[in-house]
Amino acid sequence: MTAPTSSKAHRKLLIVDDEEYVCNALRRSLQREGYEVDVAHHPAEALQKLLGGPFDLVISDHLMPNMTGLELLKLVRTRHPDCMRLMLTGHADMQTAIDAINHGEIYRFLTKPWDDAELKMTVHLALEQLDLDRENRRLLAMARQHEEMFRSMERQHPGICSIIRDETGAILIDEREDPLAVALVS
Repeated sequence: MTAPTSSKAHRKLLIVDDEEYVCNALRRSLQREGYEVDVAHHPAEALQKLLGGPFDLVISDHLMPNMTGLELLKLVRTRHPDCMRLMLTGHADMQTAIDAINHGEIYRFLTKPWDDAELKMTVHLALEQLDLDRENRRLLAMARQHEEMFRSMERQHPGICSIIRDETGAILIDEREDPLAVALVS
């Protein structure tokens, strides 16, 4: 079973860069792909926009006034864990990239000038990963709910979740001890 994918039109992306022409170029490129794109020209503005509604992906420059992209994306990770994070910077420092990825702050690290095809593919893959993460969380929540339901049933009817099998794998029912089993067989 594969995770459901949402259409690009319903994907909200936030671009954070202090250079307006970079924001405009990224917005044009990603809007052509059908994404809904918003921009912020500084990290404080980005944090404010994130409070206004959920975003699927934040693409941030690294070197900006008052706060680095890495600091911003750490806050995004903490405050909005259901949001993927990419870093796009013209000042590629290998140690920054390694730290950002290893500490789980970002999904990928891209350099300026970017290759449009690589950017689009990276955004696509990040959103696929987001879908998988969301589906995993949904399935885990469902498994926990079922586990609690089984515990509750076991408390109300001790032994109901126990299965005894014979050497062929057939389920054995002990009708002497389980009044429910007798009622089901009758």
